[in-house]
Amino acid sequence: MLKRLLFALLLPVLVAPATAAAASSDGAAVMATVNQFIDGLNKGDTKRALAACASSASIVDEFGAHVWGSCADWARAYAADDARQGVTAGTVTLGKPWHVDVGADVAYVVVPAAYSYKQRGKAVEESGSV
Repeated sequence: MLKRLLFALLLPVLVAPATAAAASSDGAAVMATVNQFIDGLNKGDTKRALAACASSASIVDEFGAHVWGSCADWARAYAADDARQGVTAGTVTLGKPWHVDVGADVAYVVVPAAYSYKQRGKAVEESGSV
């Protein structure tokens, strides 16, 4: 079963290498955008982070309201939540993406992440997030 699955996964790459190369290029461009967003947040440059977001971007996060229809709305909620909880010096470190699926006008990214910050002056590390 596993060999058939591997063959099924490899066959499209072998049959259409140009398509795979285009998808890889598109995936790299999408990850450059994600990295710009994270870099902006890590440097406290919300303007740079928001410049990476399309107006149609959506964000899902662990704090309420959990789903935002714009990066700017999420950034305001994130700042308010951090202030409420005494969180400062937040830094996100991304791992190797699990999925970067690119369509004609939309992308879906799943990437592991670690988050370090100070909460009321005490260092906190969160790992294993996605």
